[in-house]
Amino acid sequence: MKNRTSLSRAGAIWFALFTLVSVSQIAYAQEHKRTIEIDSSVKTEHETKILGKRVKYSATTGTQPVWNKKDEAVATLFYTYYQRTDVKDNATRPLIISFNGGPGSASVWMHVAYTGPRILNIDNEGYPVQPYGVQTNPYSILDVADIVFVNPVNTGYSRVLPNAEGKMPSKEEQKKMFFGVNADISYLADWVNTFVTRNNRWRSPKYLIGESYGTTRVSGLALELQNRQWMYLNGVVLVSPTDIGIERNGPVKAANRLPYFAATAWYHNKLDSELQSKDLLELLPEVEDFTINKLIPALAKGGFIGAEEKRAVLAQMARYSGLSEEAISQNNLDVSTFYFWKELLRDEGKTLGRLDSRYLGIDAKQSGDRPDYWAELTSWLHSFTPAINYYLREELNYKTDTKYNMFGDVHPWDRSNNKTGENLRLAMAQNPYLNVMVQAGYYDGATNYFDAKYTMWQLDQSGVMKDRLSFKGYRSGHMMYLRRDDLKQSNQDLREFIKSSTPEEGEPAMYKR
Repeated sequence: MKNRTSLSRAGAIWFALFTLVSVSQIAYAQEHKRTIEIDSSVKTEHETKILGKRVKYSATTGTQPVWNKKDEAVATLFYTYYQRTDVKDNATRPLIISFNGGPGSASVWMHVAYTGPRILNIDNEGYPVQPYGVQTNPYSILDVADIVFVNPVNTGYSRVLPNAEGKMPSKEEQKKMFFGVNADISYLADWVNTFVTRNNRWRSPKYLIGESYGTTRVSGLALELQNRQWMYLNGVVLVSPTDIGIERNGPVKAANRLPYFAATAWYHNKLDSELQSKDLLELLPEVEDFTINKLIPALAKGGFIGAEEKRAVLAQMARYSGLSEEAISQNNLDVSTFYFWKELLRDEGKTLGRLDSRYLGIDAKQSGDRPDYWAELTSWLHSFTPAINYYLREELNYKTDTKYNMFGDVHPWDRSNNKTGENLRLAMAQNPYLNVMVQAGYYDGATNYFDAKYTMWQLDQSGVMKDRLSFKGYRSGHMMYLRRDDLKQSNQDLREFIKSSTPEEGEPAMYKR
């Protein structure tokens, strides 16, 4: 019995020690769990030169909660807010609210390559150089407007938060709250309201800018802010836009690729001497005219197109695209972008970038009908990732062990009930102050420039508001600002858009008869 009692006591002691160690380990794990502060800010002061003139500004990096209908914090969004400090009053100073796309992409792209006061160390065409880092942006719009760069849930340092019981919402619950066209718009509108209120910007003229999927986001936000937050905008800028819910299927979808094919073939010197001798902006209107008046009707006829008409269309498509008539014929006049990226330079053993077809890649095999990888994206991640991690931590003094998500987990994304284009049209109709500008690169094969024009044309089919819609094109790709000349021009176009859409003091928002 003694031995049994001793063993029992030893077991109890061992169990107690094991439990104590386990509890300690759990407590340690919880204490040292990698998290981001729910509500935080770090402010730094800076000075730069924009267009040759000195500009003083502050940079506030931080997190701000997303609340649900019960006023519980369910997520926190990381942001960077630049405010010019050498001006007396910000009541008349515009505020730009900037989003990137994906969905699932951080705000890094436009933040440190386009409108912000600091941009990547890259060469004049946008390719990575070392040492990695940032440099002054002499063309930033910070001289005329303050800017906040917003990272939606799971991008940058933004994260979903555990509930009151300390448990994370399920994947399906997170999808309903954040990860879909309309959920995204709803929570971001509320977040923007809080940000504007906290920073005393209700009197400022306000603008949204979105890139790629960000254009779907800001198109929907324009109406959501007006109708649910009672916040009226002066402008929306669509950079490399998606379809924003405006359908362009069938013959239109297939035909609209040709102007982009022509621009890319021209850039790579794959057109005949007559076309190559023309300037790009002289060539493209000719291709656009053929696309609208010849190619769309031909594709609409499908397999019942006449032999003579088909031969004529084939010949012209080949002439404008740099592809052979045989390749186009084998695709029934409907050449996919994937095939084009693989085929145009196949004889040279090179593939084309998707988002910017100036970039070249190499595949394991010359055969096949799509590239192995996206040459432009690997190039961009090469320079953007080290730059943003360095910049936020060492120059803006925001320190955290949380990983900066260049691309976050937001899928599956609910794309149903996408009426963002119609929402933008309705927002414009309701608000006479609201203007829209589209910016697109001619060498963007993912959201091509002619699709962007088509979307703009279809946005207001009445034509009544077309004087409030404008298009700007650039000799680069999806992120046209990476090319130095286009960085300068695109920022200047933004600057002029902001100035032209900010009304004179006392000018009423009204329609006149």
